[in-house]
Amino acid sequence: MTPDNINDFPYNDYGRWIRSRFPFRVQKISVDAGFSCPNRDGRIGHGGCIYCDNRTFNPSYCGGAKTIRQQIEEGKTFFARKYSDMKYIAYFQAYTNTYASVEALKDLYEEALKTDDVVGLAIGTRPDCMPDELLDYLEELNRRTFLIVEYGIETANDETLRRINRGHSFLCARQTVERTAARGILTGGHIILGLPGEDARESIRQADIISSLPLDMLKIHQMQVIRGTRLAEIYNHEPFHVYTVDEYIDLICEYIQHLRTDLVLERFVSQAPKDMLVAPQWGLKNHEFTNLLVNRLKREGIRQGAKLTAG
Repeated sequence: MTPDNINDFPYNDYGRWIRSRFPFRVQKISVDAGFSCPNRDGRIGHGGCIYCDNRTFNPSYCGGAKTIRQQIEEGKTFFARKYSDMKYIAYFQAYTNTYASVEALKDLYEEALKTDDVVGLAIGTRPDCMPDELLDYLEELNRRTFLIVEYGIETANDETLRRINRGHSFLCARQTVERTAARGILTGGHIILGLPGEDARESIRQADIISSLPLDMLKIHQMQVIRGTRLAEIYNHEPFHVYTVDEYIDLICEYIQHLRTDLVLERFVSQAPKDMLVAPQWGLKNHEFTNLLVNRLKREGIRQGAKLTAG
């Protein structure tokens, strides 16, 4: 785990943390390796999570018939306009990026690492798609490059997991996070606040549970209703509450007070393309939301970990 470095900031910020790990600027580049998902292809279910559409976060340079190297090179060209001395973390993001044979996965990961200026990997996946054989390889890989494995946890409530057609239990998530962290691999988690059936009180109840996991990093974002998903059908038929900006800031302000101070917080919101978003319509870019949040935290003296339950 990282040391407590939030003395001069309300929370343990990923941007500050990643800058402390490298002597140069580092940027994630998303790559789409063409994976599927076990609750899409029928192995455990069909249709996927009711809210999911990977197009909401896949950049234009991803996917198609492009190789991993081609996607990274195009991503480098995109980001080089900002900083000429940039290095990169190849981010295997779309769908389930450990859902293949170990040999096939090795080929993809190693191709990324052989690309110039790539200094590490971030691998997004599900907790039910991490066999011990793959962890053996990732443990070895972690000794020779920067590596983060990110798990979609989404919620600690099993009833909600069933409602959203997630296809695994929270126990599965807990055990897989523990197995990964035990290998010395940086371990991240992803959760969604405002899932159907979960109000702010339920999210706060779960915060201490999430904090108890041996996670190094946490991504949080608001529930978004995306056009064309099963959730959008449900919302259109019988609209449910989605957070306003102010409500969501209130929730985050309370939520982070229940998180360990050494837990690195990578993000609080996600921004779907406007033409795909049904609700909520905030009209804010991610950095604009974060500025509003940080100003509120500083103004009210709110800090990560302030209400963490002892033990």
